[in-house]
Amino acid sequence: MKIQILGAGCTKCKTLSAHAEAAVKALGMKAVVEKVDKITDIMKFGVITTPALVVNGKVKSAGKVLSVAEIKKFLE
Repeated sequence: MKIQILGAGCTKCKTLSAHAEAAVKALGMKAVVEKVDKITDIMKFGVITTPALVVNGKVKSAGKVLSVAEIKKFLE
């Protein structure tokens, strides 16, 4: 599974990334959590507001810092 966090490195982006890593760990999954910070790469997903969560190439959330529990729902 590939999880991407889209954002320029702001506090919200870092928090979402930490929550994603915690969700992966809590579920005992093997997944790669990748940070995407280049604007041109973020735009390819059609995301206007960050942070955004992308799971296996599909945008699951944008403009919101999801909790660990919310992210776990997308990963299960």
